[in-house]
This record gives sequence, structure tokens and C-alpha cells, in this order.
Amino acid sequence: MKIIIAGCGKVGHTLAEQLTWAGHEVTVMDKDHNALASVTNTVDVMGFQGNSTSINNQLEAGVKKADLLIAVTSDDEINMLTCLIAKKTGSCQTIARIRSPQYTDEINYLRDELGLSMSINPEMVAAAEMVRLIQIPSALEVDTFAKGKLSLVGIEIPENSILNELKIKNLPSKVSSDALICVTQHNNKISIPNGETVLYSGDRISVSLSMADVSSFLNTIGIKARKIKNVMIAGGGTISYYLAKKLIALKINVKIIEKEIKRCEELSELLPKAMIIHGDATEKRLLLEESIEDMDAVCCLMHQDEANILLSLYLNKLDRGIKTITRIHRNSYENLVTELPVGIIVSTKEITSDYITRYVRSMQNAAGSEVESLYQIMDNRVEALEFSVGEDFSYAGIELKDLKLISNTLICSISRNGKLIRPGGRDTMEYGDRVVVVTTNKGLSSIEGIVKK
Repeated sequence: MKIIIAGCGKVGHTLAEQLTWAGHEVTVMDKDHNALASVTNTVDVMGFQGNSTSINNQLEAGVKKADLLIAVTSDDEINMLTCLIAKKTGSCQTIARIRSPQYTDEINYLRDELGLSMSINPEMVAAAEMVRLIQIPSALEVDTFAKGKLSLVGIEIPENSILNELKIKNLPSKVSSDALICVTQHNNKISIPNGETVLYSGDRISVSLSMADVSSFLNTIGIKARKIKNVMIAGGGTISYYLAKKLIALKINVKIIEKEIKRCEELSELLPKAMIIHGDATEKRLLLEESIEDMDAVCCLMHQDEANILLSLYLNKLDRGIKTITRIHRNSYENLVTELPVGIIVSTKEITSDYITRYVRSMQNAAGSEVESLYQIMDNRVEALEFSVGEDFSYAGIELKDLKLISNTLICSISRNGKLIRPGGRDTMEYGDRVVVVTTNKGLSSIEGIVKK
């Protein structure tokens, strides 16, 4: 596909990398020469310096031949106008990043009037993702498939767990649920396991199972699932507002600590059921006064990465049982913080680019792609995909034991007529099924592609 990305900030840069890697022909566009150069010098894309709200500049950048234009500048209004011009000038589909809460209630109207194929609010999407993580306190990642019936949960095997030194083929004798271990990470090595793979305490694993079985599975393997009652949010920005609103709707007690008095006043009006505290969330005295040790989860969402990291490190020292989520903005910190005990790292840049990449995959459905859902897991080193099985699937009705899958690939689940099937050797894939697959092979667009020719 021919794709134009308007805006060469962090999201634009990440999108350019992901979409180019997936084989798309990408042109990036920005008024700022330095921002443009930061992308074109590191990614194999075409660069065009110009104003994305100029009809002539869009024409010169190739909008007439583009299949998709993605507007991710720092300004919502510019993104919307850019997409409107692209829709009227070319015949491409358009995606706009729209972040401001003032447009939240109007987004459906705006999407229809502007002819947007998709709009994304990164802060709202990140907040929704954090809520899922908070609801399963021990989870490092939580992704859902089969219309919410199946979860892919990332966890770390605790000390003295029944999983320690256990071969995966012996898992059913230890766990009553239909849990399937899909990915393992041992000593930073990622692998798609088989029955002979041995698990150890400290390993990271991704497990597929129904939502109803999550708590039972965690308790069985030594992770005590508890109900979340109290959450503290450090920082009162837009993402904190969306997160608090969602948590309050779940009857969870929320405290927000914010340095700016004006913002505290705004939040008090917007969130009357939350406790808003004026102060610096990096001050130990204030944290202790606000009973941080009684919190079930703390979300470090301040504007400065350094402040978020320092607070997370303090929480790790204070009580490792507190669920900690840390927001990181800067690219230069991402590799560094993965080596530090800062809890779960959230990047709105990564979340935004992942959502848009999924949409681009779904656009390919018309051209033969069967991808219904796509998630990047295990630090983006593994893809979890949900495929729909079409009428022309060559291997329908053939038992799985008779299929040779491509390397580093595992079928996690088959959904048929609303029922989840934990796949075994005698099971088959049939027309109309939805099949969840994990693989280290990036770029799969068809269920047919998982079988060796």
C-alpha cells in the first residue's frame, strides 16, 4: 500500500518504522526539516517537507496515488483538516489522531463529517489498556480475542510456583483450566514452546485462557489474585483524567496528585468522586501522608519521564506488591528502563502506532488478508494474531497433527460458533472459525501462511 504520514514526531517515526517493515511504501511529511530528517535518515521512506494542510503540498507528496493518509501531528485541528483535504483531493482513506477531551463526545459526528476511516485518541486508548492491567494485578500484558472471550495474559512465574521446573506437557496435571502456554521468555530468550519445554521461576510467559479462568489459574500457580480497591495516579494530565473516569466507573477509589493548582481545580470539577491532592508526587513525605502503602496500584503518569522512573523505583523498594504502571515518553529511555524494576511500562506512542498498524492490516482484508486482530507482545518481539478462516482455506478439515506449521508458530485457540476450543492434534480448522496464532514471524496476513507449503 502507498501510505502518507503527516507528522514526524515520536508517533510518526514509530509508524514509519512499523509500516515500512511490513512492506508498505511510505512517504513522511512535515514542515520541520529536522523532524523530517530524523525519520528519513533512519527509515527507508520518502520525505516531503511541506504543510500537510496545503492542497498543493499534499498533491506534490502524492496524495492522488495514496491508499491511506495518517495525520499524527501534535495539533488535533491540523490533523482533522489534513484528513479532510486528503479525502476531498485524493481518494484515499484517512486516519486522524484526535487527543483533546473536548472532542470525545463529538468524535462520531466528526468522523462522519470528515469522512475519517478511523480516529484514535492515544490517551483514551492507553487508559483503557491500563484499566485491563489493573484489573488483573499480576499481569504484565493483557490482550483479548474472540470478542472478549479469550485472554492472552503475560505474567512472570513466581518463586516456589508449581510451574517451576515443570515440562509444559505436564501442565494439565497441575492446572484444571484449559490454559495454554503460548510464549516463554527465559534469560531474555523468546521461544514458542513445545511439550518438552521446561519452565522456571522468573520466566515470563504468555498464557491463553478464557477470562473466566484467569483468577483460578493465577491462584493455582502461586499468584494470589486480589480485588483492586485503591489506586493512586501521579500526575493530572489528560491520560490521568481518562484513567480516573474509567476506574471510578468500576467503583474503585482514586487519588490524583497534581503539582499545578489550576489543574487540580479543573480535575475537582471534572471528577467529583476522585480525591484530588495538590502536591509533588515525588515527595516521600506527601506519599506517606496519603497512605501510598495502602494502594493496590500506582500509575506514574507525570509529564517528566525522570519523575515517573524515580517514583516507580521508590515503590519497588517500598512494597513490591503494589501494581506499578510507568509512562515513558522519550525513545532514549525505553531500552534503559526495561532493565529497571519500574513495573509495567506504557508508551502512548507505541500504543497509537500499534492500533494504527492493526487498522492497516484490516484494510488489507479486501486484498486477501484475514487478520481480525493483531497485538505485539513480549516487548514487540512476538505477534499474536486472530485470523478468520475463509471458504478457500486449503487445509480445512485436516487434523492439526497432520499439518506442518512454519517455525516458531503456535495455534492457541479456535473459536467456532461462539465456543472456544483448546486445540489438540485431532482438532481441525473449518470455514467460519476464528483462529488465534502466536508467532515470531512478522507480517503474516493469511491463516494459509502458517502452514509450510
